[in-house]
Amino acid sequence: MSLFDIKEHMAEAEDSTKSYVDSSLQYYRLKSFKSLMQGITVIAKVILIGTFLVLALLLLSIAASFWVGDMLDSNAGGFLVVGGFYVLMGFLLYIFRQKLETPLLRKFSEFYFDWL
Repeated sequence: MSLFDIKEHMAEAEDSTKSYVDSSLQYYRLKSFKSLMQGITVIAKVILIGTFLVLALLLLSIAASFWVGDMLDSNAGGFLVVGGFYVLMGFLLYIFRQKLETPLLRKFSEFYFDWL
């Protein structure tokens, strides 16, 4: 093997290495873009659906407050009953927060490691 052959093989190896690094870099850029876009679309969907659900819940709560207020002959009483219901629900969620965290963590870890 001559010096020229060794030099030629080294140049080919260098070109192959550069090509591999460039291809790997492009692959990881595309993969990160895909992951980022999936995350953004999930967040956008959650925000959009959450906004409509909150508005619906607000209007239903107001309607329920007036309905209970008519039954009690006091609108203030109706709003207090509905408000008390939400305080009770918040308190129960606080008490059982550990039981809620485990399934949520499991579900999101499946999503993160399987999809992304």
